[in-house]
Amino acid sequence: MDFYETINLRRSIRAYKKDPVENDKLDRILNAARLAPTAANRQPFSLIVVKNEQVKYKLKDAYSQEWFYTAPVIICACASPGTAWKRNDGKAYVDVDVAIAMDHLILAASAEGLGTCWIAAFKPEVVRDALNIPDNLEPLILTPLGYPEVIPEPTFRKPLEEMVKEI
Repeated sequence: MDFYETINLRRSIRAYKKDPVENDKLDRILNAARLAPTAANRQPFSLIVVKNEQVKYKLKDAYSQEWFYTAPVIICACASPGTAWKRNDGKAYVDVDVAIAMDHLILAASAEGLGTCWIAAFKPEVVRDALNIPDNLEPLILTPLGYPEVIPEPTFRKPLEEMVKEI
């Protein structure tokens, strides 16, 4: 699939088929995240891939939307604030770095015919406990991953002229 076609076809998926995600596709998707640029190439993130149904069940206390757990895979992106680059004014770029990696992951999933949905509205301490995440990492983003059962229509996007200023 062409890159721009991938961007145009990507949707937030909230209904998944039970079909498993093939390991070769999952590997390519995870590798896309690994290759994402990060500030000063610090790579301050890690990914946890959840396939185990009991572990997914534990996550229900963190995010209660039932459709989330219909996906065969859930990925948790964790930030490593202690290893991230900081600008000279103290601004840490760890959240930006994790977001770029997840964007690569989400676009790669779309190119593979898989769906995702960026989730930030979860209880981090419940995720930390369920996934045994050490204190030096922060669970930052979750996404289900699987074959879409339903592909929604595109959502509204502001016109380019409203978002871009040329000087």
